[in-house]
Amino acid sequence: MRPLRWVVAMGVLAVLAFGLAACGPAKKSVFPPTVSIQQLQVLPDGQWQLTVRIQNNSYAGMDFQSLDGQLQVAALAPVRLHGTFELAIPQLAGDVVQLKVWPTAAMSDALQAIADKGSAASLAYAISGSTTAKPEQESKARAFDFSGKDWISAVPGIAHTFR
Repeated sequence: MRPLRWVVAMGVLAVLAFGLAACGPAKKSVFPPTVSIQQLQVLPDGQWQLTVRIQNNSYAGMDFQSLDGQLQVAALAPVRLHGTFELAIPQLAGDVVQLKVWPTAAMSDALQAIADKGSAASLAYAISGSTTAKPEQESKARAFDFSGKDWISAVPGIAHTFR
């Protein structure tokens, strides 16, 4: 009887080993990125140039291709954020992309109100939308939603610049 138990046990182990081998390498976890404004510069024509930080929160590198969303300053009407780019961000790392937006008059006034106060004053903003990226283990890009809230204030000694 013992040889029969041994043969059955070895057969079960062989089936399990082949089953696990068929699974292939473990997939790396993919999570939505975090998107925030790293810097805002008011350009001479009134446009805002945003340095947008994309933080890849995944355990896999991702190739980011576009961003489509909105920026809301204070409780004012939002403006559209949009850009296409090629940005490869390794796992658990971040990088920046430049986007330009035309603010509303009310948004420009709100920013101007804190411009001379340096870091003593700040302005709330909210950013939301989706970014398109292709995780390293996947064959096609897909959309990842993001949203976040933070504050910006004038950079002392650097005119028309906010962080």
